[in-house]
Amino acid sequence: MKTKLCIALLLFSTSAWAQPSLPGKHFNLDEGLAIQGYDPVAYFTKSEAVKGKKEFAASTNNVVYYFSSAANKALFEKEPQKYEPQYGGWCAYAMGATGEKVEIDPETFKIVNGKLYLFYNSLFNNTLPKWNKDELALKAKAEKNWATIFK
Repeated sequence: MKTKLCIALLLFSTSAWAQPSLPGKHFNLDEGLAIQGYDPVAYFTKSEAVKGKKEFAASTNNVVYYFSSAANKALFEKEPQKYEPQYGGWCAYAMGATGEKVEIDPETFKIVNGKLYLFYNSLFNNTLPKWNKDELALKAKAEKNWATIFK
């Protein structure tokens, strides 16, 4: 009986390890890479979008991030949730306005209450000013919409 129980526990535990983590499937990724290779920590430490480097890569929840320095990578590894973009890295405005996953321009961003928000910006459509006009309502809607996507 003990042998069967041990085998069952072993099979259960190894199958749990083999299962991929779900969060990454909802994130805005380019071949597994978040924020198009931009350093999520630099948004906070430099207040600007800085391209990361492959040699300073780290991952969390099946999502790979690049960093511009070993120091930024270390900061991220201590508290990844602090630096990850909101709504899986999709456009915050679109998430609030329509609940859709829309691509972003990593150089169009805003940090509010210690959270990173990214926005679509192409041709004559920059969604950041639209977000700023009705931020409270759009943020509330985006939170609800993201909760239905990211179950």
